[in-house]
Amino acid sequence: MTAPSTFGLSSEARNLHWLLTNLVEEVPGLLSVAVVSSDGLLLLSSDPGRNEQARTAREGRPSGPKGSSADLATVVSGVGSLTIGAAKLMDFGGVKHTMVAMDEGSLFVMSISDGSLLGVHGSADCDMSVVAYHMALFVGRAGHVLTPELRSELRKSFEADSAGSAR
Repeated sequence: MTAPSTFGLSSEARNLHWLLTNLVEEVPGLLSVAVVSSDGLLLLSSDPGRNEQARTAREGRPSGPKGSSADLATVVSGVGSLTIGAAKLMDFGGVKHTMVAMDEGSLFVMSISDGSLLGVHGSADCDMSVVAYHMALFVGRAGHVLTPELRSELRKSFEADSAGSAR
């Protein structure tokens, strides 16, 4: 996976991009990574172009317009909302993380302090404990910098990147 463009971004946004790139490079078996805002918008993701190429080759058909990171953001937002609702219904407090193990891979969702979520789609052979550890490091480092201003900057940057790649 390649690093997303950070030209013209604030130092906080560049730092968050660096943290995401570090997560992707340090953990074997990650297929896609997404940071999703509390209102379900994709803020930051791993290289969506490469994920789309791999998915198209695997499935033999194209998927959504932004690739697997947009798909992952949708799933992460839905799973996050569902688990938060379940925790409220059961009166068990806040949700820290969620893991879904499937035959061909795993989905990990971890809460970030501001209500945003970190979602990771891993291959079947990824080490779940290593993924969880590195996600916790990311959340610990990113949670205090994800201010409303930074979320707004990341949204605008992601929208500009998406509009530029659609041309």
